[in-house]
Amino acid sequence: MTSGTRAVGVAVSADGRSDDDPPARATVAAAVVRTDRVVDGLSFSTCTVGGVDATAAVVDCLRRLDRPDARHVLLAGVAPAWFNVIDCRRVYEATDRPVTAVSFEASDGLAPHLREHFDGEARRRRLAVYDSLPERRPLSLGGDGGGGGDPDESDLWLRAVGVDAVTAERVVAAHTPDGQGRPEPLRVARLAARAGRSYVARRGGAGPSPATESPDDSLRDRCRRLATPETSRLTPAADRVPV
Repeated sequence: MTSGTRAVGVAVSADGRSDDDPPARATVAAAVVRTDRVVDGLSFSTCTVGGVDATAAVVDCLRRLDRPDARHVLLAGVAPAWFNVIDCRRVYEATDRPVTAVSFEASDGLAPHLREHFDGEARRRRLAVYDSLPERRPLSLGGDGGGGGDPDESDLWLRAVGVDAVTAERVVAAHTPDGQGRPEPLRVARLAARAGRSYVARRGGAGPSPATESPDDSLRDRCRRLATPETSRLTPAADRVPV
């Protein structure tokens, strides 16, 4: 891939509890990042902790960006904000671009946890979305962008919708500096989501509504400064989120 090839990373930063009244909200951030690690756009939305609106928030972030040149979407897992499960196929259909969910450690799956924490319609709805997701495929980067391999030696696990597995692996590898750590679009999106949540908390507000309000320009500027290419050279260890 050329240095100007772009992907959108989407990450969620959550705090609070699902039973807060009013429900706690998580910050959703989408970041356009080139393969040469240049940050090229940000947008924000929110979803509820423990809710069922993460899919709509992701779609909202991508529509706010309005970047048809960023042809691949990378998601940091499929169940952020305490089991607010993202429907990857709905994101793909709504945005008309391939979606690859990336997770960072081996897992036996979320189904047992969904059954433990939810019942009735809440359980059925989450399990229906989760069961519709494609199987995870291991990706062993090996420092050179290699393909899938032994799950015991994998660096990342991928669920791809709207794109074949080999292409999804190549896109993720191309956006993973030095063949290790978190793909750069997801690292920047996570940084932006955390900064956004912290900023909203300091202001004492609930953040922008996914469907009605625009992201705060000053927040966007702050996150852009945090996510400069120079800053992005420092890649922290990946969070361990078994999804």
